[in-house]
Amino acid sequence: MPDSDIDNLYLKANEIRQSVIKMLLEAGSGHSAGSLGMADVFTALYFCVLNHKPDDPNWSERDRLFLSCGYIAPVRYAAMAHAGYFSIEELLTLRKLGSRLQGHPERERLPGLESTSGPLGSGLAQAAGYAYGARMDKRKFRVYCICSDGEHNEGNHWEAVLFSGKYNLSNLTVIVDRNNIQIDGFTEDVMPLEPLADKYKAFNWSVLEIDGHNIQAIIDACNQARAMQHNPTVIIAHTIPGKGVDFMENDYAWHGKPPNKEEAQKALHELRTLQGKIISEHQ
Repeated sequence: MPDSDIDNLYLKANEIRQSVIKMLLEAGSGHSAGSLGMADVFTALYFCVLNHKPDDPNWSERDRLFLSCGYIAPVRYAAMAHAGYFSIEELLTLRKLGSRLQGHPERERLPGLESTSGPLGSGLAQAAGYAYGARMDKRKFRVYCICSDGEHNEGNHWEAVLFSGKYNLSNLTVIVDRNNIQIDGFTEDVMPLEPLADKYKAFNWSVLEIDGHNIQAIIDACNQARAMQHNPTVIIAHTIPGKGVDFMENDYAWHGKPPNKEEAQKALHELRTLQGKIISEHQ
């Protein structure tokens, strides 16, 4: 992809992060760290990787994207709005009574969602079943699933890993948000996950590890996964929770906390300054 196009994606990711801060401030609740950390991944997906039509969200040939860790719904909603699924102004209805943008995604409320997220560890089972059914029906679309690293503590997730490996679901790509935090602390303190890549390999998965903030690397990994013919692929995306806001980065206290007005102003100032730097560096 030309450098100019990649630059535009970084600008878009920054705009999405700003939208996330505004949403969380308006809602007064929600998850900051993971939503900010996954902005580059969602930007790559919605603006480059996915085969989809924002003006026809139920298009039968669309790629399916399952969000297992539904608590980072703000970044998915923001990416969808910026991609044209609905107005950016609607983002400020996050978590409001009657809103289509609930704290966890609800499939029947908002076109463009494939599942209702909530119980951690369940998303991969849903995505794997969908991928298996798609192969039975000889459908050509791909199935993507985004998981947190903390939900690897759930047994249901590993049952789905076993299922996907057994049936060689090569039409399935999983992206793990490897940010090393969960609500109670750092993942390796709560319940160590390493060696995570080796565990997936043992279950017959192809494994790719990338910098989850390198948009070209995200795109390349998804393209590589698409070329796999015999295995499901997991992309372990190493991310920084709270990315772009220095007082949030790598602090698990921000896993499930929104900014107050002063904190939001500071965060937006940082992100707008970064936006200006991105523009000036590439003019």
